[in-house]
Amino acid sequence: MRKQVLCLPSTYMAGVEQNLGLSLQQTLSPQMQQSLQLLQAPALELRALVAQELQVNPVLEEEVPEREENDSDDDPDHDLEEVSRMDEEWREYMAQTGAYEGRSTDAEERREFLFNSLSNSVTLQQHLLDQLTLVELNEDEREVADAILGNLNDAGLLEVSVTELCGLSNQREATVERVLHEIQSLDPVGIAARNLCECLTIQLNRIGKRESLEARIVANQLDLLLRRRFPDIARKQGVGVGDVQAAADFISTLEPRPARQFSDSTEQVVNADVVVEDYEGEFIVSLVNENVPALRVSNYYKDLLSEPSNRGEVREYIRDKIKGGRFFIKCIQQRQQTILSIAREIVSRQEDFFKVGPSGLHPMTMNQIAQAVGVHETTVSRAINGKYMMTPQGMFEMKYFFTPGYQTAAGGDMSNESVRRSISELVEKEDRRRPLSDQAILQILLERGIPLARRTVAKYREQLGLLPSHLRKTF
Repeated sequence: MRKQVLCLPSTYMAGVEQNLGLSLQQTLSPQMQQSLQLLQAPALELRALVAQELQVNPVLEEEVPEREENDSDDDPDHDLEEVSRMDEEWREYMAQTGAYEGRSTDAEERREFLFNSLSNSVTLQQHLLDQLTLVELNEDEREVADAILGNLNDAGLLEVSVTELCGLSNQREATVERVLHEIQSLDPVGIAARNLCECLTIQLNRIGKRESLEARIVANQLDLLLRRRFPDIARKQGVGVGDVQAAADFISTLEPRPARQFSDSTEQVVNADVVVEDYEGEFIVSLVNENVPALRVSNYYKDLLSEPSNRGEVREYIRDKIKGGRFFIKCIQQRQQTILSIAREIVSRQEDFFKVGPSGLHPMTMNQIAQAVGVHETTVSRAINGKYMMTPQGMFEMKYFFTPGYQTAAGGDMSNESVRRSISELVEKEDRRRPLSDQAILQILLERGIPLARRTVAKYREQLGLLPSHLRKTF
């Protein structure tokens, strides 16, 4: 809303010029802020916001399905009998299908351990501490070990020097080096290395390749290896280019990020807000409502409001809470309808994508969707922020479908993503002994009717993480 602010001088000071005037200032009411917060919230965050509102507004409650409301809890024996019956039926089915045949007690115990372990995520530090319990360390060495574990980055590499560790643990360099060597002998292989060279060297040493060509290349020509300068490496090592190629292929199987399996990113779960399903060629769009509980205003507080015996301040409090609760419910309903309308319009305009995949993606802007749905462009931006769509082609962030593009020579349109995909496919299929230059890729795309500049090809290639042609060349 727009609010008119009158600027008046609060004090009069000599030598200071005072001006009287009007200014317009745009502010958002608390209700509007709440509405925007709900619109922007992804599925899991929305559930937390609803739970928070249920805590602060007593008149709101979750709707309970009618069947659950009518169920009686006075007869627990009935529930036990039902569970026992289902268990017996399941065991009988498993026996008939032979699922229990040959399953030993050891196998059952291993299976139980597997399922129990799946629910307990172990951090890198805990994994290393568990191993250190088997290593004989005195109190001073334990302090050094704690300092080392506390300074490992997400990749599992040590971010501080031995000198800094001496200062952190107040121990001598020899002690720090000894403890560091112990930790570097733990699992995962390469942990606590101080750089990439040491990380790869530890892994090569562990598998008996201490004096190998791979070890010599890592120790002396790692920079050339990263730039794939195989002829230069071969000349310095006095071996054939083919030997260097084989060594490079083996080195590529090593892990530059020893702590990858413990990375937080592996723990993150993406929940879909929208599901697109293919029913005999027709795409049906629906919302995932499991994180959006149905809310209502409690009948108890409605009745309480109508009782004449309640004092004015009580009635006013209940009235405000009911008003706020109804507004909150309306905001959630509006959020759901807005997201659904936008999702349906996306599917309608990007139908080729849902049929064939990324190659069918067309250029599309938020302004086009906003005009079609009848909302402001910023509303579309907020509505798709952090939201994901489960499609027949996989899970995609809703922002993925908004991309500029190019007009082809045939008069059609092609999105930036489709162009990047074309470049990626060309590089994948190229002859590595004669890789395609950016100019060669440009020429192929021009022949396909896709007008680009060479610098655009280079930009897209870099976005795809593809090296220049001279660094992709193999021998």
